[in-house]
Formats: sequence, C-alpha cells, structure tokens
Amino acid sequence: MTHPEAGLARQIAPTGTLRAAINFGNPVLAARGAGGEPGGVSVALARRLAERLALPLELVLFETAGRSVQAVADGEADIGFFALDPQRAAQLRFAPPYVQIEGAYLVREASALRTGAEVDREGVRVVVGQGSAYDLFLSRELKQAQVLRAATSPGVVDEFLSHGAEVAAGVRQQLEADARRHAGLRLLPGNFMVIHQAVGIPTDRSDLALQGVWAFVEDMKASGFVANALAHAGIQGARVAPPTGDFRSEGALFATAQG
Repeated sequence: MTHPEAGLARQIAPTGTLRAAINFGNPVLAARGAGGEPGGVSVALARRLAERLALPLELVLFETAGRSVQAVADGEADIGFFALDPQRAAQLRFAPPYVQIEGAYLVREASALRTGAEVDREGVRVVVGQGSAYDLFLSRELKQAQVLRAATSPGVVDEFLSHGAEVAAGVRQQLEADARRHAGLRLLPGNFMVIHQAVGIPTDRSDLALQGVWAFVEDMKASGFVANALAHAGIQGARVAPPTGDFRSEGALFATAQG
C-alpha cells in the first residue's frame, strides 16, 4: 500500500533517504552524547520528519554552521537547521522558525565595556564563529569594531583568550558554559540579537516540499514536541518560536524575524 506521504517524501527527499545536516557548532540545537551519538532538538526533529515521511534517515554531521549550510545548498543534504538570515536566503528556502535563542557578548571581568551598545567602537575586536549567524549579522551591523573569526563557534572563547581580543560573541548558552570553564569572564547584559532558528531546504525543492516542511514545523511547535525536545536535551534559555501560520511568502519570515 502506498504511504499517504509518499508524494511529499519524493519532493523533500528525492533520493529516497532523508538526509539531514546537523550542526554541532550550536549547542542549543545539537550535541554529542557520552558515547558520541548525536542528540538535541534538531536531531529529534529530523527523526520525527523521517518517521512522518516513512523514509530512512541519514544524519550528515558538521562542526560549523557554514559547512552545514553549504551541504544543503549543494544538495548534499535535504534539510538543515539554521538561523534565518537574508544572506542565506540566496542559498536556501526556509520554513518557519521553531526556536528562538539569544546572541550575547562576553568580556573579561576587568573590561571597561558594560553594555552591548559600547562594543561598536574603534579598537574593539569581536571574535565570532566563521560563517555563523553572529558572523553574518555583526559583519553587517558593526561599523567601527573589528570582527575576527574563529574556525568554529565552540572555539570562539579560546580564540578570544589566546588573541587577547576585547569581546567574544555567540549563542548565550555556549558563552555561559565558557564563562564557567574560565575564571575572570562575564557576559554583558541583554543580547545583541535574537536568532530565529529555522529549517532550510535546497532552493531547487518545490513549493510542495517547502509547504510540507512548513506544516511539519508548525505542528511540532503546537504539539509541544519542540519544547519537550529542548527539555530532554537540558537546554535552558531557548524559547519555542511562536506560530507562523499557513504557508505564505518566504519573505514574510524575514520581516517577522526582524520585527
């Protein structure tokens, strides 16, 4: 008997296997367990989508967001889990956000910087993970501070310390963990951006494919699946994204994210 989602499955995963790009550069989305097995909300969503489509699942693992984005853009994977960013919209089609997280700044205890508004000044060097949402955003927004790039997002604070830079920027949870790991560091209050994490698919996928992923994401938020996956992974400080509604213009996603 033909599975009711068979037609949609071919649109989303034409090889017959759902290939999901998993980025370990963002600990809110994915992390390795004690035995090295991948886990986290993005892995849980990939597994549930594969079940819904009655497809085998292949997890394609990456250490950086930039490489993970490129894998989906090049058709090496069918879905990925990324921050919404207009620069990435040229490479991917996006379904609605499922999680919102904060981008924060970290400095040394002795730093004269007290607020995020003080960071964008001459002589301030800000370390970010290359190709991350924070790299894309701060490269556009910072006019006087210099952006330095670490090879991976988890390596930002080590790079910040070894180069004697003034500021490290990244996902709040990663910076909080690094501040516990290294004495003499503190986070600046508030955030410099709210990151809307969404599911991306290759640009050559059809409207039907995007609509199917879109409906899936909305269902996973409304059913409590995303909230439960975050809790199961022990993630604090991340919020389930609000409902987006029925399939509509992808451009509206960026308007919502920036509003």
